[in-house]
Amino acid sequence: MVQRDRHRRFSRRDFIRTGTLAAGALAAAPALIATTQPAAAQPRSVARNRTLTLVWTGSREGRWIDYELWNPYAIGSNHQNGPGILYEPLAYYSAFADKEYLWLAESYKYSPDFKELTIRTRSGIKWSDGTPFSAEDVTYTLNSLKELGPKVRWGVDVQQFMQEAKTTSPNTVVVKFKVPAPRFFYFMTYKYDIGVYIVPKHIFQGQDWTTFKHFETAKDWPVTTSPWKVVFSSPQQKVVDRRDEWWAAKAGLAPMPKVERNVWLPSAGEQQLAQALISNQVDFGPSMQPATHPTVFRQNPKIVTHTGQKPPYGYMDWWPISLYVNNEKPPFNDKDVRWALSYFIDRQQIIDVGYVGASQAAPLPLPEYPPLRPYIASVKDLLAKNNTLEFNPKKGEELLTRKGWKKDGGGIWTDAQGGKLKLDVIGFGASGPAIGPVLTELLKRQGVDASFSLPPDFDDRFQKGQYTGALYGLGGSVNDPYHTLRLYQSVSVAVPGAHLVNFARWKNEAYNKIVDDVFVTDMTNKARLTELFHKAMEIWIPELPDIPLVHNFHRIPMNTTYWTNWPTEQNAYVNGAFWHLTYAMVLWNLQPTQ
Repeated sequence: MVQRDRHRRFSRRDFIRTGTLAAGALAAAPALIATTQPAAAQPRSVARNRTLTLVWTGSREGRWIDYELWNPYAIGSNHQNGPGILYEPLAYYSAFADKEYLWLAESYKYSPDFKELTIRTRSGIKWSDGTPFSAEDVTYTLNSLKELGPKVRWGVDVQQFMQEAKTTSPNTVVVKFKVPAPRFFYFMTYKYDIGVYIVPKHIFQGQDWTTFKHFETAKDWPVTTSPWKVVFSSPQQKVVDRRDEWWAAKAGLAPMPKVERNVWLPSAGEQQLAQALISNQVDFGPSMQPATHPTVFRQNPKIVTHTGQKPPYGYMDWWPISLYVNNEKPPFNDKDVRWALSYFIDRQQIIDVGYVGASQAAPLPLPEYPPLRPYIASVKDLLAKNNTLEFNPKKGEELLTRKGWKKDGGGIWTDAQGGKLKLDVIGFGASGPAIGPVLTELLKRQGVDASFSLPPDFDDRFQKGQYTGALYGLGGSVNDPYHTLRLYQSVSVAVPGAHLVNFARWKNEAYNKIVDDVFVTDMTNKARLTELFHKAMEIWIPELPDIPLVHNFHRIPMNTTYWTNWPTEQNAYVNGAFWHLTYAMVLWNLQPTQ
C-alpha cells in the first residue's frame, strides 16, 4: 500500500474523511468567563468598550499554569503570557518600519573598537512603587545575567560576550566586552521574541531568579515602569489594568492607552475561539487556520486580519517552520537520514492541504524580509547543489540504501538490526494541526513509521530535548543574519525556557567559529557579513540540522467591534509580531469605537 500510493496527491478531504486531521487537535475546555473573584478583592468595574479581551495559546489544557509567574526569568515563565507588557525595554525595534524607538534608554554609543558600550538612561522614570528607575537597574540586570549564565534566558548570551557592566552616574551604564560586540544593544532591544527584560534591582536583589515569582497583589507586584498593573490572576484568567499615570505619557513618547483593562483568557481550542470572535466575546486571538477565517468573516464582518479579509489572512512572521529531528538521537544524528527525510517531503502538498494554498515554502531558516534577501540570494549556488526543498523520493531511497537501510515486508525502512525508521512528531498551536497530519502521511508513503501528536506539555518536552521529531519555528534574524546563525551554536544547547536556543541539538565546531566571527563584525559591514554567512551555510546546508518546510504566516484575528486602529498592511506601525514583546505598542495605539 505504501509503495502503490506514495506518489498519489491527496486533498484535505482525504484527511477529514480518515479523521487524521481533526483527531486530537481540539480539546474540550471551560467556556470563556467574565471577571469574577471574591468581593473583597473584586477589581473595579470597567466598561466593555474599554476592556480588551484576548485569548492566547501559552496555556495548557484550557488553563493558565503560569498565572503566578510574573518574573520573565523564572523557570516556566513565558513573557508572551503577560509579562512582556510589564518589563519595558531600553529600546523597541519595528521590523515593518525598520525603525528603532529608544525607550528607557535616551542614547547609546559604542567605542571605535566596539569593545565598550555607553548607555544613557532617561531621567524622570519611576518604578510603580515610587522607586526611581536608574542606570543601576540596567547594570544589575546585566551583571546578574552574566553570573547566572545558562540558568536563565539570555544569561548565556551575556555571559559569553560581556566582561562587566558599571554604573558611572545615575543615568549612565558602561558595558565592557570580552570581544567586539557591535550588535549587543540591538540584542537587548525588544523585537519579536528577542530582548532583555530590565528588572527592578530593589526587588530582585537577593532573590533566586529561577524561582522568584514576583507576584503579590497586596504589594502591587509585579513592580513595573509600564502603564499596567496585575489586579487578578488565576488558572482561568489574568486581569491587567491601566495605571493612573505613566512616565512615557508625561514625556510625550506615547499617549496614555485608551485600553483600561486587559483580560487574558487561556485557549480552549480554535472552534471555541471562532465562536467567541463571532459573538464579540473576544477582541483578539492567536493564529487560526486559513480555512477558519472565511467562516468567521461571514458571521461577523467586524473581524479583520493584517491583510484584511483576504488571503493569506496575516503577515509573514520571522518564524519559518522546520521539522526538527533530535540530532542527539540515532539515526537522526546522521545527516544522510535527515536529507532522506527532506527528499521524502512534498512541501507543496503541505501548503495546498494544510494551509489551503495560503503559505509558501522556506528553503532556509530565515524569513524573506527585505534586509535578509541579499543574504538568502548569496547562497543560491549552495542551494543549487543541495536543494533543501527538493521532493525526490528516489534520492532519499538511495541515501538510506547506501547506509544499509532496507524495507521490510510492510514497506517500512529498517536498519541492519531490524529497527524501524520511526519518527514520532509532536506539534502545537496552529502550525501543528495544519502541518503534522500531512507531513506524517507523506513520510508514511515513503516507508517511514511516522506518527503525530499534540501533547499539552509540548514546550517542556521540546525545550528539554525530550522529543524525536517536532514542528517548530526559527525565531532568529529580522535584519541581520547573526541571530538565526546563533540558533545552531553549541553554546546555546539546552538553555531552559530561552530563545536563541539550539533546539536541534546539533554541534559543529567549525560552524561555531564562523558565527563568533559574525558576532564581532559591524552590522554595517554587509560585504563581510555576506561572506561569513556563505561560509556558515556551506556547513549548515549539507548538514541540514533541521528540515526547512514553510514560512509561517500569523493569521491573527482582530475584532473591530470595540477597538480600531489594529495593525494592518495600511497601518503597520509596530513590529510584525505585535503579540510578543511589542504587543505593548498596539495597546498605545488602539482606539475605542465609541
